[in-house]
Amino acid sequence: MLRIEHYSKTYPGGKKAVDDLTLHVSPGEIYGFIGHNGAGKTTTLRAVAGVMDFTQGSITIDGHDIKGDPVGAKQVTAFLPDNPDLYEFMKGIDYLNFIADLYDLPAKQRTDDIGKFAGAFGLTGNLGSAIGSYSHGMRQKLALISAFIRHPKLLILDEPFVGLDPAASHLVKGYLTELCQNGSAVFFSTHVLEVAEKLCHKIAIIKDGRLVKSGPTAELVGDSSLETVFLELGEAQ
Repeated sequence: MLRIEHYSKTYPGGKKAVDDLTLHVSPGEIYGFIGHNGAGKTTTLRAVAGVMDFTQGSITIDGHDIKGDPVGAKQVTAFLPDNPDLYEFMKGIDYLNFIADLYDLPAKQRTDDIGKFAGAFGLTGNLGSAIGSYSHGMRQKLALISAFIRHPKLLILDEPFVGLDPAASHLVKGYLTELCQNGSAVFFSTHVLEVAEKLCHKIAIIKDGRLVKSGPTAELVGDSSLETVFLELGEAQ
């Protein structure tokens, strides 16, 4: 589903944010991408989403090259950054319909899905209000709903659990699992290592822009814990 091959990103001034990253995410996988602040996680996610150019390598999503066929890649992808930009002047329902219009979602499908997800997240009664009046948690839920109603083949998330209450976090984990059971893939970063360890089929750990360890979660963790593995790799020189 997602193939990152020898991807590198160098910023003006010569700082290399990501160095020769190769990583593959298969259909049906929830793939965790973890590392310290500044390790290159967000830079990579933005490159995969097609909103940041990169220096070397290639990125393909469901066979669509992100540079050669950016529209094709984005049609099958949903990306939620760590602080989603929403149109505050819009009502919640208008924003969801706007997203649905952009991706030509059928009327019945969008109505059913908006009702399903808004009801589950307790947001139904707020969809008629302007997004500018929403709390941080409500905005995060609305952004997640806008991604879920698209049923993307690849869902890219940057710190998706920030701002969510425990009930909403539980729902999100369930929907991510459901999405992958239907053949999609999820690629996300998080600092909540306990969630990554329990939820992810595979995990990649990045340090100073370089991949230092990756593989199936059970193999990577072994008899230890993801937190222990992460801390040990962080201390290694």
